Amino acid sequence: MKKALILVGPILLLAAFAAVAQRAGEHHGNAGRIPPPPPARAQDAARDAERLPDGSLDNRPHVSNDHWYGHDAPSDPRFHLDHPWPHGHFADAGPAFQYRVGGVDTTAHRFWFTGGGYFEVAAWDWPLVTDWCWNCADDYVVYDDPDHLGWYVLYNMQNGVYVHVQYLGVH
Repeated sequence: MKKALILVGPILLLAAFAAVAQRAGEHHGNAGRIPPPPPARAQDAARDAERLPDGSLDNRPHVSNDHWYGHDAPSDPRFHLDHPWPHGHFADAGPAFQYRVGGVDTTAHRFWFTGGGYFEVAAWDWPLVTDWCWNCADDYVVYDDPDHLGWYVLYNMQNGVYVHVQYLGVH
């Protein structure tokens, strides 16, 4: 029995490392493509849900076939900021820039990218990120939110889900 454990243990450990290494760089959201920026919508636009092949609706905020589903209405009062961009604008937003998370503070709902740039996830979107692998080598893209002044959209390239974030500057 001991010999079996001695042989099987290292094999399982190597398999686990290989699985983690394979995850880096894998992009499953939006069929592996970086989506174009989200389009601006009419003030009274309803939240758009994706109809799945089985007839059910997926109204999570996500991107599929370059279409942004589940985006909150431009008139949603949760997004109103008396002072948009209090820490300045995040200059490197858009599909030309990919980022890796350098750290996360789950208590404060904040994260930062390797090399700088601190953000806070909107309180109402935090439940969408609790299962994200913040410590993995996942790739993210930050977009200007065209519907909510002072907000950005953080797109997770691994799962295709996005959330609203505010830029807190470079610390």
